[in-house]
Amino acid sequence: MSRAQVIVHRGCEVLMVKHRQGGAEWWCLPGGAILDGESPAEAALRELAEECHVVGRVVRPTSVVTYGPDDRHYTFLVDIGDQEPRLGRDPEYEGDRQVLVDVRWMRLDQLSERDRAFLWTAGLLGVGPFGEMVLGWGDAVSCPADPADQGR
Repeated sequence: MSRAQVIVHRGCEVLMVKHRQGGAEWWCLPGGAILDGESPAEAALRELAEECHVVGRVVRPTSVVTYGPDDRHYTFLVDIGDQEPRLGRDPEYEGDRQVLVDVRWMRLDQLSERDRAFLWTAGLLGVGPFGEMVLGWGDAVSCPADPADQGR
């Protein structure tokens, strides 16, 4: 199933939505499934409105990642002006099954390595200040060790 999502930023903060499902929690960009008859950009803006209660304007696409024959993730840089996001809902999950639990502006140092990795594939390096920020990080290795490599 293909997904459309948005990158919305203010300075060095990115708008993120927290999901909780099956005992796991993660932060991701606002987004979700592309419905029949929708373009990826239309889906991205609809998902932003559902999850964050804001209306956006697509500035440009930032990436398309193919995970399988019928599984593409489309990402768009979106402007929301000075609107203030607030937690919405995922209409696929009603009542106590709701998976959205928080929405907030976040700096990269507030996100896990895993959640940041998905931001890079979404095209964050080409957005606003983030490319410059990465150039200043230096050469230190920060990737968590693979447990399978511990015995080698």
